[in-house]
Amino acid sequence: MIRLVKYHTGSGAAAATLTLPYEKRIKSRLKVILDNGERAGLFLERGRILRGGDRLEAEDGSVVEIISAHEAVSTARTTDTTLLCRACYHLGNRHVPLQIGETWVRYLCDHVLDEMVSRLGLDLENGDHPFEPEAGAWGGHHHGHAH
Repeated sequence: MIRLVKYHTGSGAAAATLTLPYEKRIKSRLKVILDNGERAGLFLERGRILRGGDRLEAEDGSVVEIISAHEAVSTARTTDTTLLCRACYHLGNRHVPLQIGETWVRYLCDHVLDEMVSRLGLDLENGDHPFEPEAGAWGGHHHGHAH
């Protein structure tokens, strides 16, 4: 089993990839199967969220790139900045992880939340997309990707 033990900051091609949904990218200790079928384990420091594009280094020096899995998400859109802020406030008040864009907010599908943002007046779209929510104001790792 490959032991992925630290974040890799160097360049060069990754030897393998690992596709994970958000719920598994928040774990620091986890048994996984790489996309090539090899068994691996995460043995990382706690408190950091794995993001698509992050690279991990194994004990043997090989590098594995993280891919954010496509997940069932809801994307609520509006060009009204105040309305978008209201939706983010109400979703955040429910401690829902959010991915926020300039005119949209995305969260994991939930029919109750979908009804709430629809009632607020946002346009709602459900689909499968990579989910890269905010890490939170007090820590975590964030690339600032524009999606």
